[in-house]
Amino acid sequence: MNKVFKVGLIGCGHISETYFRAQEYFNNIRIVKCADINMETAKKCAIHYNIEAVTVEELLKDKEIEIILNLTIPGAHFEVSKMALENGKHSYAEKPMAVNFEDGKKLVELAKEKNLYIGNAPDTFLGGGIQKTRELIDNGVIGDIKLGNAIFAFPGVQSYHPNPEPWFAENEGGPVIDMGPYYLTALVNLIGPAKQVQGRCTKVFEEREIGIGPKKGQKFKVETPTTYLATIQFENDCIIQITLSFDVVAHQRNHIELYGNKGSIIVPDPNMFGGSAFVSVTAGGNWGEHKTEMMPLGKINIKSQSSRANESPTNANYRGAGLSEMAYAIENNLEHRCNGELSLHVLDIIDSTMRASQTGIPQEIKTTCKKPKPFTLEEIKKIMN
Repeated sequence: MNKVFKVGLIGCGHISETYFRAQEYFNNIRIVKCADINMETAKKCAIHYNIEAVTVEELLKDKEIEIILNLTIPGAHFEVSKMALENGKHSYAEKPMAVNFEDGKKLVELAKEKNLYIGNAPDTFLGGGIQKTRELIDNGVIGDIKLGNAIFAFPGVQSYHPNPEPWFAENEGGPVIDMGPYYLTALVNLIGPAKQVQGRCTKVFEEREIGIGPKKGQKFKVETPTTYLATIQFENDCIIQITLSFDVVAHQRNHIELYGNKGSIIVPDPNMFGGSAFVSVTAGGNWGEHKTEMMPLGKINIKSQSSRANESPTNANYRGAGLSEMAYAIENNLEHRCNGELSLHVLDIIDSTMRASQTGIPQEIKTTCKKPKPFTLEEIKKIMN
């Protein structure tokens, strides 16, 4: 029987419902108190989930709380995680670890100094889709991977989010910070660490219009580039071209395709836990499907439309798996997969991609990391209800 860790939530916004639902799936985490910079928001959350609302300071000082779950806006991730560690709490945050590399580096150093665990989303690479892809690649099905491409492109969050401004803000907005973590974490998991990036970027619209909520119809200024086209070279000399954009109405490209010397693989959506991987080892392009709906973290579990824009009745969404896996690692003195080293390396790639694209100067990646170990069925079963 696993120990159940008492979790304190800071940031009671949109994503919190997904983490509360994670308690249904995983047996070693329990959110017992919540806090928010807006106390009314915290109280509403507490009433809805039958827990206690406290101030941020009270939560950080609470001796009952073992892990702080940081679901604040990206610009606040660094400060909240830092306060959690300084108060002797393990920290697990939404992506990205911080909005700039130097702050992420400080968090990793502080966690080591305090002998505490620091974890970070995305944990979607623990799901059936990326793990099935990893298994196929590790088994040599497509051979040695040297090429690939990836794309995330849609019109932006302003149509469905009531407060979309942070996604377009100067120092914390843009698609690389928002969606880059999913794609880059999946690529590091499948290929290994990166070593260099070059790119270009652009801003298509000078302003956006809010499409929902009390501010519907209001326009706001776009302060950051909204499309990045980058080329990333990995330590194994694999080259990946990646597009990250808030400016595309629709497209028909696959999320990620990797090309080996024996064949090619289509990788499912790295923003989700399930989805089939497709493999072709013939010149004619006959694609074999490798399904994941029978895998524990690949089964469809969203039965009705959620307020989360990336959840529909056909999705597998097990966000919180990384938090649970970290809790198990803390109890058993193991290294967790969504660890600080991996998160910092991904943040380094994010930071370098934005700098390379904005300056036109190729950037060397300053950090490295180990590829996370495959998440085995035996390990998954230990943390699931």
